[in-house]
Amino acid sequence: MLAAFLIMLREGVEAALVVGIVASYLKQTGRGGLMPAVWLGVLLALAASLFAGAGLQLASAEFPQKAQELFESLIGFSAVAVLTFMVFWMRKVSRALKGELHAGVDTALRRGGFALVGMVFLAVAREGLESVFFLLAIFEQSGDGAAPLGALLGLLAAGGVGYGLYAGGTRLDLRRFFRWTSLFILLVAAGMCAGSLKSLHEAGIWNHLQATAFDLSNVLPLDSPLGALLSAVLGYQETPSIGEVIAYIGYLVLASSAFLWQPGGPPRRLLAIGSEAGKAS
Repeated sequence: MLAAFLIMLREGVEAALVVGIVASYLKQTGRGGLMPAVWLGVLLALAASLFAGAGLQLASAEFPQKAQELFESLIGFSAVAVLTFMVFWMRKVSRALKGELHAGVDTALRRGGFALVGMVFLAVAREGLESVFFLLAIFEQSGDGAAPLGALLGLLAAGGVGYGLYAGGTRLDLRRFFRWTSLFILLVAAGMCAGSLKSLHEAGIWNHLQATAFDLSNVLPLDSPLGALLSAVLGYQETPSIGEVIAYIGYLVLASSAFLWQPGGPPRRLLAIGSEAGKAS
């Protein structure tokens, strides 16, 4: 539940920043009447994301057992790739995000109202489709029945944060928020990477490094409260194989080192969304 909550909070805040920047810019330039086009783009993006998630889930339900395991593995590795891309993409483009969105709005309006709908749709749909892969991987690997509730609560919380930034009543240190949530996401991705390798073995495709690395079943069993929590959030296994441990540690060391080595991050100036919107109103 916690992993689903934090990932959806992170993704939701990113989408809310995009919508907030666009909405503030429209109000500042006297084009607030175009907000219905923005909301139409948001709704279409949400519908497309839900449709994609439901389609993948329904398709996988028809697979035999080994194909189901292969599907789970592919979804997991895809989620790891998208998670990693998202973390590094956000820290790279965040400095120019506001200016790029303003330019995109101007370009879209020169082409007509439907272009604005399309621009918002593509921006929000990217976050939505990323979330689909994350949630499918979490649901498949953790088996946590509370994960859907966590995802919903995370999305609602992100909506509240986004509205607060837009209205000017919320101040959030976005640099610190994205930094710490990025590190958490890399931990989640490491667990997904190890779990996907396990599914690949269960599908009969990967059969190397299958000796048990260690056995913590007597110290921290999966059916204990802490074991269940660590399993749901970080992909903990009480008797992982050597391959799973290598995948987990290898990914985590490489990804976190690259993330921490690079200077910078989402700048505090994105907080101007709220203050600018407040001035415009």
